[in-house]
Amino acid sequence: MHGWIILDKPYAMGSTDAVSAVKRVFRQGGFGKVKVGHGGTLDPLATGVLPIALGEATKLTGQMLNGDKTYDFTIAFGVETDTLDIEGKAIAHSDGLPTLEQIEAVLPRFTGPIEQVPPAYSALKVDGKRAYDLARAGEEVELASRAVTVHALTVSPASAGERDSVTLTAHVSKGTYIRSLARDIARALGTVGHVTMLRRTQAGPFGLAQAISLDKLDEIRQGAAPEDVILPFEAGLDDIPALDLTPDQARRLRMGQVVTGIAAHDGRYWARGSDDTPLALVTLSDQEVRVVRGFNFG
Repeated sequence: MHGWIILDKPYAMGSTDAVSAVKRVFRQGGFGKVKVGHGGTLDPLATGVLPIALGEATKLTGQMLNGDKTYDFTIAFGVETDTLDIEGKAIAHSDGLPTLEQIEAVLPRFTGPIEQVPPAYSALKVDGKRAYDLARAGEEVELASRAVTVHALTVSPASAGERDSVTLTAHVSKGTYIRSLARDIARALGTVGHVTMLRRTQAGPFGLAQAISLDKLDEIRQGAAPEDVILPFEAGLDDIPALDLTPDQARRLRMGQVVTGIAAHDGRYWARGSDDTPLALVTLSDQEVRVVRGFNFG
């Protein structure tokens, strides 16, 4: 069983809980033990697209983590919390409420390559310990700024007329913290703020249109065919070009050998054999193909 379940993760569920739910559904549905992993952590506060990989697709979760993502999020102005979201305690207040025009004017400052300091309540490690564990213990957490890219940042039409909050859509690179982005936007507007809603609408090649609810997932346990909810393995490769190999080239690639004489542009590909079977993630440089991660559908 190799492929993807794109879960519309509900509020308050952790990513590891979602993986456990998928394992449980398959086990109770009589499919035995299935290898399962997720392609990008979502905080319990967040909802939306959570790619769940099955079987050989778990080899692609690292690639999914490195992909761009898109979020809708709401910033409530006037209060900053220690966690930068609705679950934290208030640590700063401000009476300043920006206008929609002021918000739109400041967004270009947070578009493109930017530096941001991750939240103290994050899974990053400080001296071998998780930052959120140190923060919960009352310790001062200082995290270094990191370079990220915000490809696009726009105001949602639903925010028209709002004064105490704004809903934005952000298309961001890996490693971008939306809570930090919200904090910095509020401060740039001369006030403070925190995230009250966070919804991931896109993760790599997957979007909300492909996402299913927990109720739909549970239909497998009740006897529905897995094919009704599982996307094919290749769906996780939709944003990577395919490289077709001859049977002899495919044989050499499976043996871990470098395949030469490939006339294509340098870059990353997924190689497939003459029978369309995915063989490996590969890199092509100077007409030489090298395996990054092999697949085993034997």
